[in-house]
Amino acid sequence: MVASRKAVMAEESAAKKKEAWEKLEEGIVIHGIVRRLTDFGAFVDVGGVDGLIHITDLSWGRIKHPSEVVKPNQEVDVKILSLDKERERIQLGYKQLQPRPWDNATEKYPEGAIVEGKVVRITEFGAFVELEPGLDGLVHISQCALNRVAKVEDAVQVGQPARVKVLSVDPEKKRISLSIRQVLEEEAFDAIPEAEFELVTEVEETTEA
Repeated sequence: MVASRKAVMAEESAAKKKEAWEKLEEGIVIHGIVRRLTDFGAFVDVGGVDGLIHITDLSWGRIKHPSEVVKPNQEVDVKILSLDKERERIQLGYKQLQPRPWDNATEKYPEGAIVEGKVVRITEFGAFVELEPGLDGLVHISQCALNRVAKVEDAVQVGQPARVKVLSVDPEKKRISLSIRQVLEEEAFDAIPEAEFELVTEVEETTEA
């Protein structure tokens, strides 16, 4: 009796799995539930079978762990990127259903705007500042500080928050040019007391007279 029950349950499970696989097609969007997280991705139950969202397909930006984007038991919509029925492997995409950061970069970060970001990478020629996940801009070494610096590290460090001014945006080339120096210059200008401006005006008027 025990053996018969196990056999029946195994047949039912196999039948459900076969039915689930028959509903899956590459390219479709399907609803699922996050079951398990690993360092390399998230396993999602999509109607009785599990698929994997690799960590690179969770977010347009860089993340260190899937828990930064999804949690166990969270319901999600995912896109089926590939199917391997023989090996019973399903590759899923989550970021593919999210807005691409560059699609509206020009509207969100217009030229002249001052925005908040975080320094995420430093090179010999400048610092890359993350404005949002998947959207980084470059602060050239000449724009990193009020005074000339020999190394970018003399002005900024990785992980440091940064207020930057948008100099230009090129969505096609996926390039944003930023400036820390111009923000500092404007802040310094705004910090000058009004009395000093009045004094300068008086001196100019006296000179003209």
